[in-house]
Amino acid sequence: MTGSLTNIAGITVGHAHDSEALTGCTVILLPSGSTCAADVRGGAPGTRETDLLAPQAMVQHIHAICLAGGSAYGLAAATGVMEWLHGQGIGFNVNVAKVPIVPAAVLFDLALGRADRWPDAAMGYAACSNAHAGPVAEGCVGAGMGAAVGKILGISQATKGGIGSAALLLPSGVTVAALVVTNAFGDVRYDQGGAIIAGARMREGGFVDTAHLLRSVSADLVFGGGNTTLAVIATDARLDKAGCKKLAEMAQDGLARTIRPIHTPFDGDIVFAAATGSQPTQHLLILGSAAADVLALAVERSVLMATALGGLPSAAQLIERI
Repeated sequence: MTGSLTNIAGITVGHAHDSEALTGCTVILLPSGSTCAADVRGGAPGTRETDLLAPQAMVQHIHAICLAGGSAYGLAAATGVMEWLHGQGIGFNVNVAKVPIVPAAVLFDLALGRADRWPDAAMGYAACSNAHAGPVAEGCVGAGMGAAVGKILGISQATKGGIGSAALLLPSGVTVAALVVTNAFGDVRYDQGGAIIAGARMREGGFVDTAHLLRSVSADLVFGGGNTTLAVIATDARLDKAGCKKLAEMAQDGLARTIRPIHTPFDGDIVFAAATGSQPTQHLLILGSAAADVLALAVERSVLMATALGGLPSAAQLIERI
């Protein structure tokens, strides 16, 4: 598997961020006629326009997806995405205007940089202006600027997270791709072998193993930091919203294979699945299996491509020391 989300023809991705406040947003611009659904499994989600993605909801197509830091404040970035799309004449035609449809989701990154600055409409607009069809920038960019993983011992003993992306070309000619912002309470592990590559750290060195520690901690342990892993799965196969919903559900396995624990009460984990429809329909069994695989790889890349920032070490540094 190589490539990134932009391997899907017509998709462009843009980042914008505040390097001092350690926050940012990432925008996925979709070609006309794209369908989308979302699967929310975390216990603390922050979202906008996700109800509209339900199969029974009226609007069938969306125009962009916005992922942002800043907790609930960061939802404001989607307004800037709408403004940019409006300037391009893109939106759902309601006769008197065209209204851009922009589902959005946010993660909590206020504890790492500054808590008094967050993505706003101007940043969302800038991310759209920066969008391109080239390889997606990974690591500490966009919504991944303030991401961290492994917070059971507090943010100071976490590891830097970020953005990762990957793509898989199937023998049929259909492509399945993923982009993820990993900001999890749990640890990140290799999909193959299960070794921890980023997570909660002991002060004397080495990883704690959050899943193991949870079996023995007292009930009054104060869990550190805010979290949430945000992912976008895309394919160029033709799918309706119900098909996208199933694709998002199956893709969640990629998170479960690489992040432990996942979907906790402290995470707002969500997977969006978008289909551009430029290729024929593919069986969901094939697409869903590929989506889980490609998302697992994207999670690995999200921490391996991150750099040390905000006082947190990178996975690459920690692996080198082991």
